[in-house]
Amino acid sequence: MKKNIFYVLLLFIISFSGIAQHSLNRIWITDSILPIPESVLYDKTDQILYTSLMDGSPAERDGKGSIGKLATDGKIINLNWIPGLNAPKGMAKFKNKLFVADLTEIVIIDIKQQKILKKITIDDSKILNDVTIDKKGVVYVSDPKVGRIFKLENDIATVYLENLNKPNGLKFIDTDLYFLDNGSLYKMDDKKNKQLLAEGMDENTDGIEPIADSEFIVSCWTGVVYYVNKDGSKEILSDTRKEEYYSADIGLDNEKKIVYVPSLFKKTIAAYSLR
Repeated sequence: MKKNIFYVLLLFIISFSGIAQHSLNRIWITDSILPIPESVLYDKTDQILYTSLMDGSPAERDGKGSIGKLATDGKIINLNWIPGLNAPKGMAKFKNKLFVADLTEIVIIDIKQQKILKKITIDDSKILNDVTIDKKGVVYVSDPKVGRIFKLENDIATVYLENLNKPNGLKFIDTDLYFLDNGSLYKMDDKKNKQLLAEGMDENTDGIEPIADSEFIVSCWTGVVYYVNKDGSKEILSDTRKEEYYSADIGLDNEKKIVYVPSLFKKTIAAYSLR
Protein backbone atom coordinates (compact mmCIF):
# COMPACT_ATOMS: atom_id res chain seq x y z
CA MET A 1 0.00 0.00 0.00
CA LYS A 2 2.81 2.40 0.95
CA LYS A 3 4.62 1.46 -2.24
CA ASN A 4 1.54 2.30 -4.34
CA ILE A 5 1.15 5.65 -2.61
CA PHE A 6 4.82 6.39 -3.27
CA TYR A 7 4.41 5.73 -7.00
CA VAL A 8 1.26 7.85 -7.18
CA LEU A 9 3.07 10.74 -5.52
CA LEU A 10 6.04 10.30 -7.82
CA LEU A 11 3.83 10.43 -10.93
CA PHE A 12 2.11 13.54 -9.58
CA ILE A 13 5.44 15.28 -8.99
CA ILE A 14 6.71 14.37 -12.45
CA SER A 15 3.53 15.58 -14.19
CA PHE A 16 3.44 18.78 -12.13
CA SER A 17 7.08 19.58 -12.86
CA GLY A 18 6.37 19.17 -16.58
CA ILE A 19 3.91 22.08 -16.58
CA ALA A 20 5.55 25.05 -18.27
CA GLN A 21 5.73 28.19 -16.17
CA HIS A 22 6.46 31.36 -18.06
CA SER A 23 7.43 34.86 -16.96
CA LEU A 24 8.18 38.31 -18.34
CA ASN A 25 11.40 40.09 -17.37
CA ARG A 26 11.76 43.73 -18.33
CA ILE A 27 14.70 44.65 -20.57
CA TRP A 28 14.00 48.35 -21.11
CA ILE A 29 11.26 50.97 -20.93
CA THR A 30 11.01 54.28 -22.77
CA ASP A 31 10.61 57.63 -21.08
CA SER A 32 7.00 58.71 -20.54
CA ILE A 33 6.90 60.83 -23.67
CA LEU A 34 5.02 58.74 -26.21
CA PRO A 35 1.65 60.36 -27.01
CA ILE A 36 -0.66 57.49 -26.01
CA PRO A 37 0.80 54.42 -27.74
CA GLU A 38 -1.95 51.94 -28.58
CA SER A 39 -0.13 49.31 -30.61
CA VAL A 40 3.38 48.03 -31.34
CA LEU A 41 4.39 46.13 -34.46
CA TYR A 42 7.81 44.49 -34.69
CA ASP A 43 9.25 44.58 -38.21
CA LYS A 44 11.70 41.71 -38.58
CA THR A 45 12.89 42.83 -42.02
CA ASP A 46 13.93 46.35 -41.03
CA GLN A 47 14.55 45.54 -37.36
CA ILE A 48 12.43 48.41 -36.06
CA LEU A 49 9.25 48.95 -34.09
CA TYR A 50 6.22 50.77 -35.45
CA THR A 51 3.88 52.26 -32.88
CA SER A 52 0.46 53.82 -33.35
CA LEU A 53 0.15 57.01 -31.31
CA MET A 54 -3.37 58.26 -30.64
CA ASP A 55 -2.34 61.49 -28.88
CA GLY A 56 -5.92 62.07 -27.78
CA SER A 57 -9.25 60.35 -27.40
CA PRO A 58 -9.53 56.83 -28.87
CA ALA A 59 -12.67 57.96 -30.73
CA GLU A 60 -11.89 61.53 -31.75
CA ARG A 61 -11.27 62.64 -35.33
CA ASP A 62 -8.70 65.32 -34.50
CA GLY A 63 -5.77 64.73 -36.85
CA LYS A 64 -3.34 64.52 -33.91
CA GLY A 65 -2.52 60.82 -34.29
CA SER A 66 0.59 59.43 -35.93
CA ILE A 67 2.69 56.35 -36.61
CA GLY A 68 6.07 56.44 -34.91
CA LYS A 69 9.26 54.42 -35.33
CA LEU A 70 11.53 53.16 -32.56
CA ALA A 71 14.70 51.12 -32.58
CA THR A 72 14.49 47.66 -31.01
CA ASP A 73 16.45 48.98 -28.02
CA GLY A 74 13.74 51.53 -27.31
CA LYS A 75 15.47 54.58 -28.75
CA ILE A 76 13.10 56.91 -30.56
CA ILE A 77 13.69 57.32 -34.29
CA ASN A 78 10.71 59.47 -35.24
CA LEU A 79 7.40 59.83 -33.41
CA ASN A 80 5.85 61.64 -36.40
CA TRP A 81 7.00 59.30 -39.13
CA ILE A 82 3.45 59.36 -40.57
CA PRO A 83 1.47 62.28 -39.06
CA GLY A 84 -2.06 63.54 -39.57
CA LEU A 85 -4.02 60.49 -38.43
CA ASN A 86 -6.90 60.52 -35.97
CA ALA A 87 -6.84 57.73 -33.37
CA PRO A 88 -4.68 55.00 -35.00
CA LYS A 89 -4.71 51.59 -33.38
CA GLY A 90 -3.85 48.16 -34.83
CA MET A 91 -1.31 47.70 -37.61
CA ALA A 92 -0.22 44.95 -39.99
CA LYS A 93 2.51 44.79 -42.62
CA PHE A 94 2.18 43.16 -46.03
CA LYS A 95 5.14 43.33 -48.41
CA ASN A 96 6.14 46.98 -48.49
CA LYS A 97 2.91 48.39 -47.11
CA LEU A 98 1.67 49.14 -43.62
CA PHE A 99 -2.09 48.89 -42.96
CA VAL A 100 -3.42 50.92 -40.03
CA ALA A 101 -6.88 50.97 -38.41
CA ASP A 102 -7.82 54.62 -37.93
CA LEU A 103 -11.37 55.07 -36.61
CA THR A 104 -13.51 54.20 -39.66
CA GLU A 105 -10.68 53.97 -42.18
CA ILE A 106 -7.90 51.63 -43.19
CA VAL A 107 -4.86 53.77 -43.92
CA ILE A 108 -2.40 52.21 -46.38
CA ILE A 109 1.18 53.46 -46.07
CA ASP A 110 4.06 52.89 -48.47
CA ILE A 111 6.94 52.12 -46.10
CA LYS A 112 9.83 52.94 -48.45
CA GLN A 113 8.27 56.16 -49.73
CA GLN A 114 7.13 57.03 -46.19
CA LYS A 115 3.78 58.33 -47.32
CA ILE A 116 0.08 57.51 -47.23
CA LEU A 117 -1.08 55.85 -50.44
CA LYS A 118 -4.79 55.81 -49.72
CA LYS A 119 -7.47 55.71 -47.05
CA ILE A 120 -10.34 53.26 -47.41
CA THR A 121 -13.53 53.91 -45.46
CA ILE A 122 -15.15 50.87 -43.86
CA ASP A 123 -18.90 51.51 -44.02
CA ASP A 124 -20.91 50.85 -40.85
CA SER A 125 -17.77 50.84 -38.68
CA LYS A 126 -17.29 53.10 -35.65
CA ILE A 127 -13.94 52.42 -33.98
CA LEU A 128 -11.78 50.01 -35.96
CA ASN A 129 -9.19 48.32 -33.81
CA ASP A 130 -6.87 45.48 -34.78
CA VAL A 131 -5.65 44.47 -38.24
CA THR A 132 -4.30 41.23 -39.68
CA ILE A 133 -3.53 40.10 -43.24
CA ASP A 134 -3.61 36.64 -44.80
CA LYS A 135 -1.05 35.25 -47.27
CA LYS A 136 -3.02 36.58 -50.24
CA GLY A 137 -3.05 40.13 -48.91
CA VAL A 138 -6.67 40.11 -47.75
CA VAL A 139 -7.10 42.43 -44.78
CA TYR A 140 -9.22 41.72 -41.70
CA VAL A 141 -10.07 44.42 -39.17
CA SER A 142 -12.07 44.27 -35.95
CA ASP A 143 -14.52 46.77 -34.54
CA PRO A 144 -15.48 46.08 -30.91
CA LYS A 145 -17.94 48.96 -30.92
CA VAL A 146 -20.20 47.33 -33.52
CA GLY A 147 -19.29 43.69 -32.75
CA ARG A 148 -17.97 42.92 -36.21
CA ILE A 149 -14.89 41.81 -38.10
CA PHE A 150 -14.62 43.31 -41.57
CA LYS A 151 -12.82 41.94 -44.61
CA LEU A 152 -11.04 44.17 -47.11
CA GLU A 153 -10.23 42.60 -50.47
CA ASN A 154 -9.30 44.55 -53.61
CA ASP A 155 -10.14 47.73 -51.68
CA ILE A 156 -13.72 46.53 -51.17
CA ALA A 157 -14.91 46.09 -47.58
CA THR A 158 -17.50 43.54 -46.49
CA VAL A 159 -18.67 42.16 -43.16
CA TYR A 160 -16.81 38.92 -42.43
CA LEU A 161 -18.21 38.14 -38.95
CA GLU A 162 -20.91 39.84 -36.94
CA ASN A 163 -22.99 39.50 -33.77
CA LEU A 164 -19.82 39.33 -31.69
CA ASN A 165 -19.38 40.95 -28.27
CA LYS A 166 -16.18 43.00 -28.31
CA PRO A 167 -13.91 41.57 -31.02
CA ASN A 168 -10.42 43.02 -30.84
CA GLY A 169 -7.08 41.24 -31.35
CA LEU A 170 -6.69 39.41 -34.67
CA LYS A 171 -4.03 37.12 -36.14
CA PHE A 172 -4.20 35.19 -39.39
CA ILE A 173 -2.11 32.00 -39.32
CA ASP A 174 -1.99 29.70 -42.37
CA THR A 175 -5.67 29.37 -43.36
CA ASP A 176 -7.17 30.25 -39.98
CA LEU A 177 -8.25 33.48 -38.34
CA TYR A 178 -7.60 33.73 -34.61
CA PHE A 179 -9.48 36.44 -32.75
CA LEU A 180 -10.14 37.71 -29.24
CA ASP A 181 -13.64 38.53 -28.11
CA ASN A 182 -14.65 39.61 -24.62
CA GLY A 183 -12.12 37.49 -22.70
CA SER A 184 -12.07 34.47 -25.02
CA LEU A 185 -9.80 33.27 -27.81
CA TYR A 186 -11.30 31.70 -30.92
CA LYS A 187 -10.04 30.03 -34.06
CA MET A 188 -12.00 30.16 -37.30
CA ASP A 189 -11.13 28.16 -40.41
CA ASP A 190 -11.74 29.14 -44.04
CA LYS A 191 -15.23 27.62 -43.89
CA LYS A 192 -16.08 29.80 -40.87
CA ASN A 193 -16.16 26.92 -38.43
CA LYS A 194 -15.50 28.56 -35.06
CA GLN A 195 -13.62 26.86 -32.23
CA LEU A 196 -13.22 28.17 -28.68
CA LEU A 197 -9.57 27.81 -27.64
CA ALA A 198 -9.49 29.62 -24.27
CA GLU A 199 -11.84 31.60 -22.08
CA GLY A 200 -12.04 33.30 -18.70
CA MET A 201 -9.52 36.06 -19.37
CA ASP A 202 -10.12 39.70 -18.49
CA GLU A 203 -12.99 40.76 -20.75
CA ASN A 204 -10.93 43.60 -22.24
CA THR A 205 -8.75 41.34 -24.38
CA ASP A 206 -6.69 43.39 -26.81
CA GLY A 207 -3.50 42.09 -28.47
CA ILE A 208 -2.61 38.56 -29.60
CA GLU A 209 0.71 37.11 -30.76
CA PRO A 210 1.51 33.44 -31.52
CA ILE A 211 4.54 32.31 -29.52
CA ALA A 212 4.60 28.58 -30.39
CA ASP A 213 2.38 25.95 -31.98
CA SER A 214 -1.12 26.74 -30.65
CA GLU A 215 0.32 28.88 -27.83
CA PHE A 216 -0.22 32.62 -27.58
CA ILE A 217 0.58 35.78 -25.69
CA VAL A 218 -2.60 37.79 -25.04
CA SER A 219 -2.84 41.29 -23.62
CA CYS A 220 -5.80 43.09 -22.08
CA TRP A 221 -5.79 46.86 -22.26
CA THR A 222 -6.74 47.09 -18.57
CA GLY A 223 -3.30 45.75 -17.64
CA VAL A 224 -3.11 41.95 -17.82
CA VAL A 225 -0.85 39.86 -20.06
CA TYR A 226 -1.53 36.12 -20.37
CA TYR A 227 0.28 33.09 -21.72
CA VAL A 228 -2.29 30.76 -23.31
CA ASN A 229 -1.26 27.10 -23.53
CA LYS A 230 -2.31 24.52 -26.11
CA ASP A 231 -4.91 23.04 -23.78
CA GLY A 232 -6.55 26.44 -23.21
CA SER A 233 -5.10 26.92 -19.76
CA LYS A 234 -3.72 30.35 -18.93
CA GLU A 235 -0.84 31.83 -16.99
CA ILE A 236 -0.82 35.46 -15.89
CA LEU A 237 2.51 36.92 -16.98
CA SER A 238 1.78 40.42 -15.74
CA ASP A 239 -1.03 42.17 -13.88
CA THR A 240 -0.78 45.92 -13.43
CA ARG A 241 -4.46 46.75 -13.13
CA LYS A 242 -4.09 48.23 -9.64
CA GLU A 243 -1.33 50.53 -10.88
CA GLU A 244 -3.49 51.44 -13.90
CA TYR A 245 -0.54 50.54 -16.09
CA TYR A 246 -2.60 49.63 -19.13
CA SER A 247 -1.15 47.09 -21.56
CA ALA A 248 -2.62 47.59 -25.02
CA ASP A 249 -1.86 45.86 -28.35
CA ILE A 250 1.46 44.03 -27.96
CA GLY A 251 4.23 43.29 -30.45
CA LEU A 252 6.52 40.25 -30.53
CA ASP A 253 10.01 39.29 -31.71
CA ASN A 254 9.43 35.54 -31.70
CA GLU A 255 13.03 34.59 -32.48
CA LYS A 256 14.43 36.44 -29.47
CA LYS A 257 11.26 35.91 -27.43
CA ILE A 258 10.86 39.62 -26.69
CA VAL A 259 7.39 41.05 -26.01
CA TYR A 260 6.81 44.76 -26.59
CA VAL A 261 4.06 46.26 -24.44
CA PRO A 262 2.59 49.74 -25.01
CA SER A 263 1.07 51.37 -21.98
CA LEU A 264 -1.47 53.90 -23.24
CA PHE A 265 -1.81 56.66 -20.66
CA LYS A 266 1.56 56.04 -18.98
CA LYS A 267 2.93 56.98 -22.42
CA THR A 268 5.59 54.26 -22.50
CA ILE A 269 6.60 51.14 -24.37
CA ALA A 270 8.44 48.41 -22.50
CA ALA A 271 10.31 45.37 -23.78
CA TYR A 272 10.23 42.07 -21.85
CA SER A 273 12.06 38.83 -22.38
CA LEU A 274 9.76 35.82 -22.18
CA ARG A 275 11.05 32.89 -20.15
